[in-house]
Amino acid sequence: LACSHHHCAFPVSRNELCVWNTATAQPLYLSGHHYSISALSFGSKINPLLVCSASHERVIMWNLDECTQKVQEGFTPRGIVIGTLLGMVLHIRFSPDDQQVAVCARNQIYVLSAKNEAILAKLDGHLAPVTAAEFCTWEKSMLISVSEDRTFKARKVWDYSTSQLIYQSGIITAFPLLSLLIDEENKQIITGCAEGQLWIFSLISAHNYRCIANIDLKKEQEKYCNKLVLLTFLGEGQNNSKPCKTDNVRPEGSVETSLPILLIEHCDFFVCFHNEENTYSSQNTSYFWIGTSTGLLIINLANFELEAFLSYRDYSDLSIQIARSCALTRKAANGKVLCLITSMFEDLIAVLEVNLAALVRTQHSDFLPCGNEKSLSVVASSYIFPFLSNHYIRVIGVKNTVKDKPLVFHNKIKSSGYTAAPRMTMFSPNTNLKKKEVSKWKTLPKCKNKEYPLDSYPPIKYEKEISVTCKPTPIFCVQYSGDGELLACGQADKTVLIFNSSLTDVYNVFSGHDGAVNSVGWSHDRKWLVSASEDRTLRVWSVCNKEPALILGKEKFHKTVRFAQFYFIDTFILLCCGAEFHLLSFHLDTTKDDLKRYKQRSVCKLVQKFPMTSAMEITSLSAVNEFYSYLVLTAGSNRALEVFDLNAGCSTAVIQEAHVRSVHQICQNKGSSFSTQQPEAYNLFLTTAGGDSIKLWDLRTLR
Repeated sequence: LACSHHHCAFPVSRNELCVWNTATAQPLYLSGHHYSISALSFGSKINPLLVCSASHERVIMWNLDECTQKVQEGFTPRGIVIGTLLGMVLHIRFSPDDQQVAVCARNQIYVLSAKNEAILAKLDGHLAPVTAAEFCTWEKSMLISVSEDRTFKARKVWDYSTSQLIYQSGIITAFPLLSLLIDEENKQIITGCAEGQLWIFSLISAHNYRCIANIDLKKEQEKYCNKLVLLTFLGEGQNNSKPCKTDNVRPEGSVETSLPILLIEHCDFFVCFHNEENTYSSQNTSYFWIGTSTGLLIINLANFELEAFLSYRDYSDLSIQIARSCALTRKAANGKVLCLITSMFEDLIAVLEVNLAALVRTQHSDFLPCGNEKSLSVVASSYIFPFLSNHYIRVIGVKNTVKDKPLVFHNKIKSSGYTAAPRMTMFSPNTNLKKKEVSKWKTLPKCKNKEYPLDSYPPIKYEKEISVTCKPTPIFCVQYSGDGELLACGQADKTVLIFNSSLTDVYNVFSGHDGAVNSVGWSHDRKWLVSASEDRTLRVWSVCNKEPALILGKEKFHKTVRFAQFYFIDTFILLCCGAEFHLLSFHLDTTKDDLKRYKQRSVCKLVQKFPMTSAMEITSLSAVNEFYSYLVLTAGSNRALEVFDLNAGCSTAVIQEAHVRSVHQICQNKGSSFSTQQPEAYNLFLTTAGGDSIKLWDLRTLR
């Protein structure tokens, strides 16, 4: 099968070619083959529009404009035979300039001239039939092919001008590779196998053809349909379309089928939404169609997720439920895409006209919130935060103590200690040192806190490298203060180091933990630092004092404190311990009583614990402290992300299988004192996992 613009090509009576014009509904019959037609392809250009057909005994090139004119004049149209006796042909592909044709016959590839019968190159190397081949558009004379060879599943890059093998991959999968597509925009190739697996490789020369992603379409389809069913069940969707059937338990007598990827084609996603405000994704995102035996899927190349799914079984008027092959038009016409499919078990061909905008809109209405009141946002609304009631303020308050006041005598007392000049003391503590450091630290941002230009490049220039200790010591966490003047560094040697911004001097050293420091976090006013350690303790330090202002001991936590930070503009402390995170209210008091100098005057109280759904341990936690925000993001050992709304006091969203492994880092856009951003930008956050990619998420769509 083959589709191009307003034309569909398919064999009739096995050895006759029919080219159907969908605009005029006029068929054009072309005869010239003696055996069954096994491969078809349209040319890359519109004028003239070429179509190539192949059978066991010959390969014929047809010029549709000339053939149409011949029929109108009453003559029999004839094509140009460009190849003979090449064997069983499975695939044909034109070069970008329509000057050459790649013919995949058995385990060989013949590069033929499109004008006459001439073999330009014969490419060997595959050990099984070649199923697909594509010309590289940005590098001349380069061809990429895939094969159904099970023992040597190779992806080969050929330079056919010299017939030289440039690159050969190892075994990609245990199943035959059936389809191939070159993504010119991102310089990638996408190939699909007979078991529903998609593989994406980079063609950038510096990447050495490395694998970028592996997508299991069965899992993605199941996850997509489960989301539809869940939202329909909760009543959040206003969609009247029929949800997918996703029962994990197959009914008795049913048969589990494979999901062969028959076709991969570009998708004109945004062309169909040119008159609408795009609420679905970014304009610079690539999309492509996936044609399988059971339906059509649209994959977002930015996040490798399904945008829409069309199942053949959902349409009662369609007699084909399992397709043997399919073809799609690359560009949409009037917002519609033509799809040509053949039946697996019968001699049936169906032409589908898919309204892409309607398909995506009906299915996305389930995912998009019905109103702003239901959408998540990092920026806090006008609701009252429940944990800021007077009850908690009273509980955490410190008892009033009599402050030290100067001694006052109301009567004159004759004493040399009061009437004479003060004597020189032998020892006086240098109390002005801390004040000078604090005042200097406070005035530094005034001269350096400049607006960072948003149109400039990010800082990628290597500045310097320093060794923090004499012996090799792992560094577990680093964090800049909000003004960029100080850098906190938590180490495996149980210490916390504070550097200045230029890393030329150690501002302070905090010691006291009995285990490696897991996390450090700055307060909003840059005066305090919270640290969590493997010793199951949490400490809050004053930047200008080496003694901790607050210590929470082992009796408070049953497991190691993995992460701790200030929250709600230094009103609370958030920390994760095991499968739950704690919200703590606190009051810091650094004054010392000479009689009770070892007694801690700072107090802290547990407000509430929030357990994560079905996770053994929280692996990462993030919340905004630079402005008022109710949302807390957590990641668990079950590879899920969970969003908590502390204004409501519960979990509001769960993203299952966010990565292939547990997320070990969540990075939010928490704002900056060096740049002004739009409020929508704060709803973006990043996640990463070991051995996996870095993903950028949007809280408003949870994608």
